[in-house]
Amino acid sequence: MVFSSLLFLFCFLPVTFAVYYIAPVRLKNAVLLVASLVFYSWGEIRFFPVMIAVILVNYFAGLAIGRWKRNRALSRAVLLLSLVFSIAWLVFFKYSNFLIDNWNTLTGMAVPYIEAARTLPLGISFYTFQIMTYTVDVYAGKVETERNIINFGTFVVLFPQLIAGPIVKYSDISRELHSRKITLGAVQDGIGLFILGLGSKVLLANSIGALWSDVAAVGFANVSTASAWLALIAFTLQIYFDFSGYSLMAIGMGKALGFTFPQNFNYPYISRSVTEFWRRWHMTLSGWFRDYVYIPLGGSRRGPARNVLNLLVVWALTGLWHGASWNFVLWGLYYFVLLMIERMGLRVFLDRHPLISHAYSLLAVMLGWGLFAIEGSFGALGVFFGKLFSLTGGNEWMFYLRNYAVVLALGILFSMPVLNRIRDRHPKVCRALALPFLGLILVLSVAYLVDSTYNPFLYWNF
Repeated sequence: MVFSSLLFLFCFLPVTFAVYYIAPVRLKNAVLLVASLVFYSWGEIRFFPVMIAVILVNYFAGLAIGRWKRNRALSRAVLLLSLVFSIAWLVFFKYSNFLIDNWNTLTGMAVPYIEAARTLPLGISFYTFQIMTYTVDVYAGKVETERNIINFGTFVVLFPQLIAGPIVKYSDISRELHSRKITLGAVQDGIGLFILGLGSKVLLANSIGALWSDVAAVGFANVSTASAWLALIAFTLQIYFDFSGYSLMAIGMGKALGFTFPQNFNYPYISRSVTEFWRRWHMTLSGWFRDYVYIPLGGSRRGPARNVLNLLVVWALTGLWHGASWNFVLWGLYYFVLLMIERMGLRVFLDRHPLISHAYSLLAVMLGWGLFAIEGSFGALGVFFGKLFSLTGGNEWMFYLRNYAVVLALGILFSMPVLNRIRDRHPKVCRALALPFLGLILVLSVAYLVDSTYNPFLYWNF
């Protein structure tokens, strides 16, 4: 399966880019649309009708809203119908069995799971949120109605960021959908970003993540406190390089195609507060919830009590968006509590004490990843957190440290803007070394993918 997927990608990407660059300007979006649908359908063909239905419904909804924009009641009804239709698919596939499971637990009934909802369509959380930005912004008058269905379909299924973001709003690329300039410099920069993202995912995230998997396989109840902390550090680094690596690959491919996708990560682990962390981590998701949930609910304009309620709703939904499990909801509420504490005065203290603020932020985020990582069982979650603070002895942590010390050190190093500072201080040297450096990363990454069977993607199902 891994080999066939790699073979598909190694064939798909060169052919797609070759045809795209050769195609006349007026056909480039058609090439991207066909290629994206082929990409999506690879291994997911049974969900193809769902995506086509979502595209068509929202395309015609945009036309209707634009046509009846002076009739606010009618255009609002069309908007609500399109939102319900799009969200209903997400709820069905992602949350229906979760709801059934909770219903059975509460009532003692044995309602069977829905077989059709056991598998989550590829990237549905991301393209659902993206497509909603179009209809909402058309209704609000922020963007013009897209009348070309090829352009609209390309926006929805654009393959570089289809699977896991960044979340691209229609307004981010609406101009480029109609007219964009592709230069050799942009293509070169895009390829470089793609290779850096690939290296982050394959060489760092996969290698570091194996430590978390090793400790989890042994069982959290059977390891020492030191091993539990090493595992948590590993997961903290893994999820960053995993997700930011994919985002960087998507941004790079987009740039090579003539699109400018928004930045999604900005070295979040150098933050000095949880508030700052969420301005640097998955920035497009934070921006989406701010623009399409928090502000429409009233933001901070309706008094302190309503503001707290709005934040509670946003963070509960943020947690639930990541997965159909109560640990994700708990993770979201955990951040709600921390952010409220910071708003009530902790930020003032943190701003005055840089070292303490950085240590606090890093610890808070790491503990949050502990809540995030262990799905489906509060018992296992309790065991893990108990192990973190029980001071359980043992020497097995030395084995893990000896095996993973180098990759952990590299992960810690590259989670900080080290390369940026080197580039700024020595631009000529970096330009000279860029090509061999990227070539080495590409060769090592491909070799790892071909040789390894361990290639998880943590955000694949979100």
